[in-house]
Amino acid sequence: MNRAFLTVCILAALSGAEAEEITTYQRPPREIADAINQPLPPTISVSPTKDYALLMEAPAHPSIAELAEPMARLAGLRIDIRTNGRHLERHFSEFALLKLPEGKALKLALPPGPCKLGAPVWSADGKHFVFTNTTANGIELWVADTASGQSRRMPGVEINGTLNGPGRNAVEWLSDNRTVLAHLVTTGRGAPPAESPVPEGPHVQEGTGKSGPIRTYEDMLATTHDEALFDYYCGSQLAYIDTDNGHTEVTGKPDIFVTAKPSPDGKYLLVARLHRPYSYLHPYLDFPTEVEVWNKGGRSLKTIASLPLADRVPIDGVRTGPRSYQWLPAGNSSLVWVEAMDGGNPKEKALFRDRVLRLDDPAGGEPVELTKLEQRFTGLQPLAKGGMVLVEDYERDKRWVRTFMVDLKSNGSPGKLLFARNVQDRYKDQGSPVTEVQANGQTAVRQEGDAIFLEGAGASPEGDRPFLDRYNVVTGKTERLFQSSADCYEEPVEMLDSEGTMILTRRETPTEPPNYYLRTAGKARALSHYADPQPRLRQVQKQLVKYKREDGVQLSFTLYLPPDYKAGTKLPTFLWAYPFEYSDASTAGQVSGSVKRYTQLSGHLLLVLGGYAVLENAAMPVIGDPETVNNTYLEQIVMDAKAAIAKASEMGVTDPERVAVGGHSYGAFMTGNLLAHSSLFRAGIAESGAYNRTLTPFGFQTERRTLWEAPDLYIKMSPLMSANTIKAPLLLIHGEADDNTGTFPINSERLYQAVRGNGGTVRLVMLPFEAHGYAATETLEHVLWEELRWLDLNLGRQ
Repeated sequence: MNRAFLTVCILAALSGAEAEEITTYQRPPREIADAINQPLPPTISVSPTKDYALLMEAPAHPSIAELAEPMARLAGLRIDIRTNGRHLERHFSEFALLKLPEGKALKLALPPGPCKLGAPVWSADGKHFVFTNTTANGIELWVADTASGQSRRMPGVEINGTLNGPGRNAVEWLSDNRTVLAHLVTTGRGAPPAESPVPEGPHVQEGTGKSGPIRTYEDMLATTHDEALFDYYCGSQLAYIDTDNGHTEVTGKPDIFVTAKPSPDGKYLLVARLHRPYSYLHPYLDFPTEVEVWNKGGRSLKTIASLPLADRVPIDGVRTGPRSYQWLPAGNSSLVWVEAMDGGNPKEKALFRDRVLRLDDPAGGEPVELTKLEQRFTGLQPLAKGGMVLVEDYERDKRWVRTFMVDLKSNGSPGKLLFARNVQDRYKDQGSPVTEVQANGQTAVRQEGDAIFLEGAGASPEGDRPFLDRYNVVTGKTERLFQSSADCYEEPVEMLDSEGTMILTRRETPTEPPNYYLRTAGKARALSHYADPQPRLRQVQKQLVKYKREDGVQLSFTLYLPPDYKAGTKLPTFLWAYPFEYSDASTAGQVSGSVKRYTQLSGHLLLVLGGYAVLENAAMPVIGDPETVNNTYLEQIVMDAKAAIAKASEMGVTDPERVAVGGHSYGAFMTGNLLAHSSLFRAGIAESGAYNRTLTPFGFQTERRTLWEAPDLYIKMSPLMSANTIKAPLLLIHGEADDNTGTFPINSERLYQAVRGNGGTVRLVMLPFEAHGYAATETLEHVLWEELRWLDLNLGRQ
């Protein structure tokens, strides 16, 4: 079947149609299309010294032509083979430099022509930042000077961006504020390995009798040619680059580096490099790994860990051996890491599950035990002063998270408990520590005397009201420095002074787009002036609605009504949701989000412009013991949906006979089940879901049991197995290049065939080149055209 990038292939079963239907991309009504393509508000990046900021503008969406650019899908990566970076890497098109605190705009020279700029990486002194510029054939490195506004390309430098990711920058500053460590494309590597048209032999895999759960990953290696391509594109050369004169000095030999972090004093490198044998079932981060300390010249001084392939990790478990390794910012070059004490298996009974180790001499010393944790380690953050660290652990059965303060000098200390709560209890969330970049370039928790600072969402029964607190770690006393007022949504972005009296915030209201403000002594001054691109959307009505399901559990949804809605008119309604599992009813009923945010509609919310009421984020809690919560999954989601429809009908905005349900991913799975096991809905729209749980046999979402431990549950929860009971019309949409674990496109193809074969009304839309989340302008427009058309056919707007 030809699936050219300018076509969308639709398998139709509407009005008795049996033929395959091929159409070009369609556009929804202009008002909806304009909303899809409205520009995004800028984001901001503040220098470590708080005296400069960059306002960064990103394009709204790529084109389908950009998605169609050639890529290699290797070991869980999608690599742009022209640039040696990530395929469809997020980028910015414009930078604007501001002087703080006055907010004065400064001239900033950028690369010529249309730009694809990477996020800035600031020097610790705030005088420079480096950024990448992706061209048609590679990734350049540029350095900008904040005082002059000038920027320069580093000559002869070609960045390898394939292994970029959270916490893994392709470029890192050293503490001298002049030198950067960069991952470069290996010089002289030649052309990519060619694939032989004749195979050398069969592709063989083998199990050796040892158990190990296998998730259903996408884009894995499959052949020896794939392995050669992985080496070719992911192998890089580490090099020091002098940003003053552009001089480049390589260090060590080329390898596949997933970590390369300079020590605080610049004398050492912490590196983690992958090596063979690779896996055809696991992504690259599970590959065998050597973790080492190098000197600046690239000579290995100490091996921290030699980790085998992580193919024996239990469900919800962790890898054995050192993990989560990092430099401590204080002093010269101390390392910390974590090791499991229970074999990495959460089902094993253990007095302690993890321990944290510290190594003060990376060139040859021995580690000492810093602390033991009764539950699984989830994070470590050093404080800026006083030799303390915050260590967090998590107990999975009670979903309980705790934060301890541990003294680096008292080996083996359990530390002082600072915070403890149910991780799903948003109302009791104390917030996250505010961090800062120190003079040596390392990141630590911001500290003033005995106080640290916490920022959080400020969840409440009335919605989120973000805050900034000062918290005394000795006395436990909290002082609120800032909280969003009830009539807007305003969140702290950066503290610009040591006391929290000068704060950079991002403020928005339902009618005012997000802009950045400087708050001093309670007064706010705008630093940006982003204009409203679509005033018409301000007329969309929205409100937070709270109600209860029949067993008394508190629920909520956000109601969106069309701009010209007249009170008392009952509308066809679209309910959009995503189920979550909870261990108790009190957290399940908590409100999330805020109706005070700027009405910037996207995706399914734009259906409100087509004349539909939309019940957004309708609560779908599934409550129970974590081990068996899904035993009543079907009963609970039906109860949740019934309560939402009843409430909207009671309000007089919804015609209960004309309600459709929809969702994405696990929400699509929910949609299939609601159509199969209830008669509440006239139609459904399911995007990129998984519908056959036997294809995810080692667990899914928060389900801990395997298919072989709970076969009846896997069958019961699979919409595919109940396809004969799906009688309401179902629109299935799926990206042909879905990269999400467990939601392979075959899920939608097989459910389509099952519903159609049992006489149901169903339509399947496969989106060329799209992954789990849809990106291209043409795709987004067509999806809204499909969804609006589906609702019109099956609910009707009149």
